[in-house]
This record gives sequence, structure tokens and C-alpha cells, in this order.
Amino acid sequence: MYPRVMVNLGHLRQNVRTMKALCDEKGISITGVTKVFRGDPRIAKIFLEEGLTMLGDSRVENLKRMKDLPGEKWLIRPPMLSEAAATARFADAALHSEWEVIQAVAEQAYRMGRQHKVILMADLGDIREGYVDYEELLRVAARVESLPAATLYGLGVNLTCFSFIQPDTEKLEQLARLAQKAGEAAGHPLQIVSGGNSATLDLMLRGGIPAGVNDLRLGEGLLFGRERAKYQYLPGTFQDVFTLECEIVELKEKPSLPWGQVGVDSYGHKPEFVDRGPKRLKAVCALGKQDFDPETTWPEDPGVLILGASSDHLMLDVTDSRQEYRVGGTVRLRLGYFSTMRAFTSDYVEKVYLD
Repeated sequence: MYPRVMVNLGHLRQNVRTMKALCDEKGISITGVTKVFRGDPRIAKIFLEEGLTMLGDSRVENLKRMKDLPGEKWLIRPPMLSEAAATARFADAALHSEWEVIQAVAEQAYRMGRQHKVILMADLGDIREGYVDYEELLRVAARVESLPAATLYGLGVNLTCFSFIQPDTEKLEQLARLAQKAGEAAGHPLQIVSGGNSATLDLMLRGGIPAGVNDLRLGEGLLFGRERAKYQYLPGTFQDVFTLECEIVELKEKPSLPWGQVGVDSYGHKPEFVDRGPKRLKAVCALGKQDFDPETTWPEDPGVLILGASSDHLMLDVTDSRQEYRVGGTVRLRLGYFSTMRAFTSDYVEKVYLD
């Protein structure tokens, strides 16, 4: 069946080993982020087999898919109030920024005979989730301990995901100081001080993570071997864990420029086209934006050019390829972070696992 994503589990395993060794050297634990592949247990199991003990996902539904795996499960998006019961059941810990939600999850955990671990989020400049009033954060830290089925487990920060504010030593020192004060307010030291995501890897490798910060939530680093501050691939990692194959449904010579009056696309933008000549060999594939992200996808064949995609068509220029393409044949594409996420979200894309 096409399109299909080929998952190279052996290369993933090597990536996890490499990242764990780098983080172990710096005294940093890894929470393996599973949202890109929708908490697929077969992939998440590799994280655990290679020594990770914590799994994080932004969707409770994905944590439910992994419920039979032994690792500690984190909900890494602040829970919705409406999913308090599901959070209590399927998340051992969650990132929180609202007292009302903490109370609701703790109440549900108490009814289930479970204990919920609270990780409070501090906003250090990215203006996404987290407390900007740090005195309020400390008051909540103290109040968590009054709940019979909750405990203050840690403090965390998120950077580079909305405003793309970069992590630095000063910000993480501030996080460590806040964590110490939060522990004092709660009456016990915090076990987890989570210093961000794969964008913090570069700082870690340069020795810039201060004492007191002991965890990173990694997805892109594990899956693609890439840190996100400078977008560099790390030695000893593979970038081809996820490869997408799509089928050609049309192969014809066509001009590089359209003809007629050009309108706007679905986002209100007027498309632009490059004149590469009147006769170009173009392939149309049965794949679209519903199934992948063209902007984070690269053809394996360097002679293939991605021209663009609509919701269910992918347009390629194969004129300069040394390979011979045909209708019914396939094109292989290497996927990046968002393209992989979209492919795993699409029920129209088959998933194939290679050991």
C-alpha cells in the first residue's frame, strides 16, 4: 500500500544510544517525547530498551496507547480541565500551569487510588505555557502538597517553540533557583528540573547547563539526531529513521510555468513559479498535505525537485534525475519532524517497520 512510511528501528536504536551517552556524560536524564509518532508502542519500546525510563507526549490518547509499556508517562502539554480523569488515569506526571486543573486531576487520582506527580512550568520568555508570576508559582508549589493524591515532582521550562527564544545558561540558572525555592515551599527537594527540549542540546554539549537542571524532553534529537538551536546533526546519529514512499500517478512533460491568471492559495498567498523551461518531466504522486509536510521533506534522489503539493497531490520535477521513473513506480522521500508527525497522524499512510 502507498503511501507508506518506512521506520528503521535499528537506526532509531543507534540514535537513542548516542543521545543517552551524551546526556549521561552531563548528568542529564532524558524524557523521550513520543508525540511525533502518536505514541506508537513499537517505536516507544525502543526508547525504553535503550535505557530511557520516562516517556512524554502531548496527547492523553497517545499515553493510553502506551499504557502497557513500563516507563513513567508524562503529559507534556498542560492538561485540559475536561480531560482531568483521563490525565489521572494515563499520566503518571504532567506539566501544569493552572491550580484549578491541578486540583481536578488530583481529585480524580484520589478516586482511582493513584498518585499524580505535578511538574510546574515556568515561562522564561517564550510566552507559551508557564507562570510568569514566580511568586504565584511558589504559592502553588506549597499548595500542591496539601492535596492527598498529588506531589510536587518538578519544575520545567519550554523554549524555542513559539517565540523561538533560545535557551542559555542565565535562563537555566534562573530555573534552577526557582526549583530550589519551589522545593523549599513544598517542604522537599524536587526530583525533576526539566530544562527544555532538543534546542537545549547545543547548550548542554558546550557545558552551559548549570547544576540543578537534570532533565531534557527530547524528540527531534532522538528521532533525527539533530539539535534545534543551530539545526546541526550530531555525530553518530542517523537522519533516515523515517522514509516515505509514494506512488506516481502521472508522468508527463509540461512547462515549468502555468498559464492563465494566477489567483491566491488557501492561505490567501499568491504562488510564485520559477521558469526552468517549456519542457520539464513532471511526476504527480498520490500524496498531499493531509499526509505530509512538503517544507520538511527532502527527496532521496538529488535529481528530484519538490515543486509543491495540494491536499492530496504532490508535484515533482524529475527532469534532472539519473533514475528512470514510471507511472506505478515510487519516489522515496526523507522526512523531517513535522512531516513525520503528519504522516503518522494520517490514516492514509501505511507504517512499515524495519528491524
